[in-house]
This record gives sequence, C-alpha cells and structure tokens, in this order.
Amino acid sequence: MAFQNIIGNEKNKELLKKAVETKNLLHSYLFIGEEGIGKSLFATEFAQMVLCEDEEKKPCNHCKSCIQFMGESHPDFMVIEPEEGKAVKIEQIRFLQEKIAEKPVTSSKKVYIISNAETMTRESANALLKTLEEPPEYAILILLTSNESKLLTTIKSRCTKIYFEKIPEEKILAYLKEKGLDTGITENMLKNSEGSIGKALKIEEEKEQYLQIEQLIQNLHKQDITQIWRQAEVLYSAKENSISLLEYMTIVFYQLLKKKNQLCYERAIRVIEKTKQKILANANYDMSIDFLLLRLWEELN
Repeated sequence: MAFQNIIGNEKNKELLKKAVETKNLLHSYLFIGEEGIGKSLFATEFAQMVLCEDEEKKPCNHCKSCIQFMGESHPDFMVIEPEEGKAVKIEQIRFLQEKIAEKPVTSSKKVYIISNAETMTRESANALLKTLEEPPEYAILILLTSNESKLLTTIKSRCTKIYFEKIPEEKILAYLKEKGLDTGITENMLKNSEGSIGKALKIEEEKEQYLQIEQLIQNLHKQDITQIWRQAEVLYSAKENSISLLEYMTIVFYQLLKKKNQLCYERAIRVIEKTKQKILANANYDMSIDFLLLRLWEELN
C-alpha cells in the first residue's frame, strides 16, 4: 500500500495517490514543510508510484521499474542534492537538463527530485526556470524546500505547491516508542522537534545534551555564577550545535513562563535570542556564552 510506512499528512497521501490513479500528473511540484518532516520520503514513494509499470497496484514492488527503483539503479529517476550540503550548483542543473532531454528508458515517465531547492544559486534557479517553462511531456520535477521564501517567485509560480503539516507530538512519541527510542525523551524535547520526525530522531541521539541543558536551567537559581559556568561545558563544547541548544533553552523557559507567569522567564528568552544573533553574526563564541549565562543567572536571582 502506498505511503503506508510514512507517518502523518494523510491528505497529501490521498492527493498524490489520486494523481497517479487518474494519471492526472503535473510537470512540477513544490513540496513545502519543516526539515525532517518527511518530504523526501513522500517524493521518493511518489516517484516510484509514477514510474511503476503495474496498472492495478502502484507501487507493485515487482515490476522491472520497481526492482530498479528499489535497487537505486532506475535510469529514469534522479535525486539532486546540494553539493557538500551547501548549494545546488548550475553544473548540477545543467546535468539534469542533459538527462531530462533523453527519452525514458524503462518507464513512460522520468522523475527528478531537487532536495533543499532553496539552496539553488541564482544561476541554477534561472537555468532550471527554462526547464520548468517548457518541460518534456514525460518529465516530472519535484522540488523540496523547508524555506519557501528563499526561492525565486518565478520558480514558485510554475510549481504546484503541496504543504506538509507538522506531525502531532503524540504520533512522534508513538513512533519513537515503536522504535524503542522514547527512553528519556521529555515533553520539552518533543516540543523542540517542531512536528518533525527527523528532528525528533536527531534530538534523541543527542538527548544527553538536552538533559544537561534542563539541569543547567534548574540550577540557575540554586548556585552561584562560577558554579554555573563550570557546569556549562555542554554549551561551550557544542559550538556546531549551539543554535539548536539555545532554541531548546528558549522552549524550556517558555514552558516555565506558561506555568508560572513570571517576567524573569520572558526576559530570559530575550537574552537567549540576543545571544543567538551574536553567534550568527560571528561574535566570540565563548564570551557570548559567558555573558548569556551571567545574564540568565541575574534574571533568575
């Protein structure tokens, strides 16, 4: 059954299944939603359904097309991802254009997925625009983005937009339980996942850091600032993950604000936001964390 192993976004499942069943397929789609919410899984499964040769059940997992697809060797399917995780470059789009000009080999269609489409350079986006304006009749392009605002308006106007909703926390927790990964996951961690299975899995892998953040916050009004600085190694040593940890601190303080309605928690959130801005502006990292902890300690004491 199509999409059976994907959690959430039932309306999108029905929409895409109906498009395949009725053969009402469009040339370009834009999948929009949080990072890790399942856009790539949806796009991949949709691609297999489109390329499947069976007329009754799609995907059938038995035809030549499905076997090639599952073996990652389908000649009519391609995924383009940002090089080195940074940008989709014009050379990649030109290669796509070369391949898309060739007739399908196995299936009646060709499907191309562009992940993190918002990372396309302006040259890449303008080059892709030509293909979107006059796509071959057999071609389907699926662009994935977690930041629609960074895409050219001309790109967005030529794609059918499909929005992906956040997955409810209870479904994320049920998924983690099913995988045996729910031990130690707190309510705050679930909220920090922002309705994304991908983010929830990443948080689960790094949950010790998040638990240390919670403990640090609990200690702010119990210990002096020198003790707090000594206990904050989790922040000082996590420069690469610092923004995620600071966002988690914001969530913890926001939950405290909701429960206790004390202005010190609101002021603490503002301090964290200012620290994030400093770090993103390449301010001295250790000094930024020093000042953050001092200001939080002052607010809570």
